Amino acid sequence: MKWLLLLGLLALSECVIHKVSLVKKKSLRKNLSEKGLLQDYLKTHSPNRASKYFPNEVYAKKTTETMENYMDAEYFGTISIGTPPQEFTVIFDTGSSNLWVPSTYCYSLACAFHNRFNPDDSSTYQATSETLSITYGTGSMTGILGYDTVKVGGIEDTNQIFGLSETEPGTTFMFAPFDGILGLGYPSISSSGATPVFDNMWNEGLVSQDLFSVYLSSDDKKGSVVMFGGIDSSYYTGHLNWVPVTYEGYWQFTLDSVTINGKAIACADSCQAIIDTGTSLLAGPTSAISKIQSYIGASNSEDSVSCSAIDSLPEIVFTINGVKHPLPAKAYILEEDGVCTSGFEGMDLDTSSGELWILGDVFIREYFTVFDRANNKLGLAKAV
Repeated sequence: MKWLLLLGLLALSECVIHKVSLVKKKSLRKNLSEKGLLQDYLKTHSPNRASKYFPNEVYAKKTTETMENYMDAEYFGTISIGTPPQEFTVIFDTGSSNLWVPSTYCYSLACAFHNRFNPDDSSTYQATSETLSITYGTGSMTGILGYDTVKVGGIEDTNQIFGLSETEPGTTFMFAPFDGILGLGYPSISSSGATPVFDNMWNEGLVSQDLFSVYLSSDDKKGSVVMFGGIDSSYYTGHLNWVPVTYEGYWQFTLDSVTINGKAIACADSCQAIIDTGTSLLAGPTSAISKIQSYIGASNSEDSVSCSAIDSLPEIVFTINGVKHPLPAKAYILEEDGVCTSGFEGMDLDTSSGELWILGDVFIREYFTVFDRANNKLGLAKAV
């Protein structure tokens, strides 16, 4: 029920098209020679220099993509696809691995309410005969795969495979404030084996480090970002707690325990969990979540809590790789228009490694997160 959690779950570099005039000009060599600069240029730009064997060091970079906080429920940013660029808002989702957007091939109502990619309007689009089908918790899409230039922040990926939706059935995506999804999970969970965007960035030498990091603001404040190829320590305090990934599909790891006032209320003998930017709430096994809801006074069907009780509710501590990560009541109680509800959700997801917890935006708002693909580990630190 991931999308139930999501919906209730970049500033782009300007692209300017220049006209080209065929005017004969002096060669670069002649211009430099006349100005006495040719030898210096050859010393620093010669193709025989050893630097040509280290393209990542010379050309790679990092980019920061700004995201909009929509009611503390979704975080999305703007990307572009095609030449000239067609803009789309997308969820940056660490719980999936495909990039897809609505297309002009789609006649579902959901597509009618969103921006649609038109391959006929892009001079760089390359069609394929491959199809795509993805089923989320309460939403799904089908479509075809194609290649085109994808721009994310300051990075231009000229050969990215992505999905063009043909159907988006139901109402899940119809009312979504975003157009599509950009998955940031591992390639192993990518539908149709499509190369994820971040993998393509790294493979093409477009980022300097094989990692990305996420900061989520709270209370509709600005400042939410996903950083590709870098870590910005101004977004957190203290140091990063590094946690090994236990399954390279979702960003999965071992959760030591969940405690209240020093006593285990769930996951007493450790369990598996994932960090998922595409899930609004914090989900866990129904029986365990029921205990937490009862403890904090949210045992009714609406999971409502008295707003006046927030100051007296305890921290709920998630111990990860031996380090305690407390969630204060102000983090796990969500307030909207004077109504307070629990940020926990019961969800039974059985995997080969047992029941699974999903630490969504409720958790990530409190903890700046680094997703390190090079070393298959997560970094967590208290967000500012």
